[in-house]
Amino acid sequence: MTNIATANKIKKPAHVPDSLVYDFDYNTDTEYCKDPHVRAADLAKNAPPIFWTPYNGGHWMFLTHEAISDAFNDYKTFSSEHFAPEAFEEMMADLPEEERIPAPVPICIDPPKHGKIRKPLFTTFSPKSAAGMEKAIRELAERLIDAVAAQGHCEFQHDVSDVYPVEIFLGMFGLPIEKEREYRELAKKHLTTITPDLAENFLMMKGIADVLRETIIERRDNPKDDIISLLWSLEIEGEPMRLDLMLSYCVILFIAGLDTVVNGLGFGVRHLAMDTELQKELREHPERIPDATEELLRRYAFVAPIRILKKDSVFRDIEMKEGERAMMFIPAASVDEDIYEDPTAFKLGREKNNHLAFGKGPHHCLGSNLARLELKVMYETMLTKLPEFRIDPKNPPTFKGGIISGPSTINLVWDV
Repeated sequence: MTNIATANKIKKPAHVPDSLVYDFDYNTDTEYCKDPHVRAADLAKNAPPIFWTPYNGGHWMFLTHEAISDAFNDYKTFSSEHFAPEAFEEMMADLPEEERIPAPVPICIDPPKHGKIRKPLFTTFSPKSAAGMEKAIRELAERLIDAVAAQGHCEFQHDVSDVYPVEIFLGMFGLPIEKEREYRELAKKHLTTITPDLAENFLMMKGIADVLRETIIERRDNPKDDIISLLWSLEIEGEPMRLDLMLSYCVILFIAGLDTVVNGLGFGVRHLAMDTELQKELREHPERIPDATEELLRRYAFVAPIRILKKDSVFRDIEMKEGERAMMFIPAASVDEDIYEDPTAFKLGREKNNHLAFGKGPHHCLGSNLARLELKVMYETMLTKLPEFRIDPKNPPTFKGGIISGPSTINLVWDV
């Protein structure tokens, strides 16, 4: 009987030296799925700084802060374009409108087109715009924590983390609140099935677009005070907004707006629940919560973006070929000993905390201001409204691996 893990492996290309081959499957690696950050720290310490793994079609893994930073900035070599945008548009133009798949823009395109499509969103996700949403975000955080406070326990991912960003997204985009459960399930399904298979990802994007389509068209005809209506009013390079581009914007914002908070919040709360002294410190000095938020983002970075080699290249004296994939393994870069002193430790007030949790270069996360605010507000709310909370010793946390790793369950308990 064929072993699934063995069947998933491919033969090493001739140009890859044996010394750079390292077995690691981000989807099924036992230790990575058991605790992503323990395994990431192990890789950072024991694996080659750049290695090739035969799993998931075979690809490079970049582990160091410097290598990943340089690759993020060199988009002409390490491209975000997993397909040719022109060919994709041509293919979609031949399909009936209802069968078209939204292009993953502005994420999966490179400059200069990337900047032109991304630019209209700057105002929407500016620090000022995020700050203007704080009152509504805080009210939601308080409602969610009030709902579980009296019971003395909760499964945090289900009761809080899955709900929180979805409701914020619904409010920002003017989407119907009665569809909350549908959006939550859609988000969970997408964020647990991201694979290197573009066909699977495109079909998932179409599924999200189909759910959003009715509201997007309604806002075109009857605009309101929400982001969808605002996007309809924009022009791209002097041309009025089109439905296909609107669907692309909204699908990508839906995905990007949820995974950072759902996973980042789960990892952060897990750490707080294991560090009661930190809880005490932050309750006594709430002004330090923003610093704690940054250090939690660094220590528990969870995204590993894929880049495509646009040309044959020699990078760090390693020969790489056009068309090969390179995973920017940020969880390992976040514990790079050349950048961070005692990198696996949580250090409140860490100096020069230039982490890569939100990426770097042209594709630096557009929603980072909003994500930081959502995380900070929830930490503040929990530390204000709950007594000391701990991990339930009878139900330890569980995790998932993948390109975007995250907690599956975080069971908390506290005294009532």
